[in-house]
Amino acid sequence: MRPLRFSKWIAASLLGLAGVSATALEFRSVAEHGAVFYDAPSVAAKKLFVASKGLPVEVLVDNKDWLRVRDQTGALAWAEKKSLISKRTIVVAAAKSRIHAGADAKSAVLMTADKNVVLDLLETGKGGWVKVRHRDGAVGYLRIEEAWGL
Repeated sequence: MRPLRFSKWIAASLLGLAGVSATALEFRSVAEHGAVFYDAPSVAAKKLFVASKGLPVEVLVDNKDWLRVRDQTGALAWAEKKSLISKRTIVVAAAKSRIHAGADAKSAVLMTADKNVVLDLLETGKGGWVKVRHRDGAVGYLRIEEAWGL
């Protein structure tokens, strides 16, 4: 009997893990300049870094008032849930990325964005392109592989 129970427990655990891995990635953005990120879910914990408004982070763990997150460099930290918003942004991941007028490499180049520039995410899934807006109001398309936060 014991091996059967153990097998059921393993099967249930594996099914649970399969469900976790199948969930969609969740991203949030820093709400205001100066958001502090910590090494543990407490304001008494060690401060790791301070982030600027709009920085996208991937949510890994939701722990009531705190979120365990990863930034575009892969750094892991805890942030107060209230310091992050659901507004989607992305970070330009490639140096001198071109923002095009349309979702086509042959369309006019509206601007060039340097690596680590934060852009508002407007739409995804346009055949390998994302529609973005720069803080100056310019709207265009960026190749998905040149963006982090999707």
